[in-house]
Amino acid sequence: MNTLRVAVLALLALAAPPVASAQTQDEVRAIFNQYVKSQNDRNLAEVGQMLHDSRDFLWVTPRGAPVWGRDAALAQMTELFKGVWQIEPDMSALRITPAGDSAARLTVPVKYTIGASGQAEPYLLNQFYVKTPVGWRISTVLPVPVAPR
Repeated sequence: MNTLRVAVLALLALAAPPVASAQTQDEVRAIFNQYVKSQNDRNLAEVGQMLHDSRDFLWVTPRGAPVWGRDAALAQMTELFKGVWQIEPDMSALRITPAGDSAARLTVPVKYTIGASGQAEPYLLNQFYVKTPVGWRISTVLPVPVAPR
């Protein structure tokens, strides 16, 4: 009977991390979906609430310029939002990798349509999330250009 109890407890212990991992993935996916909607709607107030309020927040623009701090990133987005700006993620290829209970990495192919040309360009978007006392926040946004095949 003791062996059976130990085996059951061991199985329950093994089952717990995937539940937490699935919850993290669901929460991060929800934030990302809202991020894309807010970006495409050019709603800076909503975007700002999703970004980690830290001078260590990092956004590398699609053109490769590093912008440090949430306020600086929002100021730069204000300028970019004056022109053509659209993000189209390939949600079928979205990957979320939790790193413990308080951090996660999101990777997804996207097409950015930026500037006067109006031409969509492919990127691999990497975002890093941290869990704060007020919920999940994006701490880093790093789009990497994808070379044509």
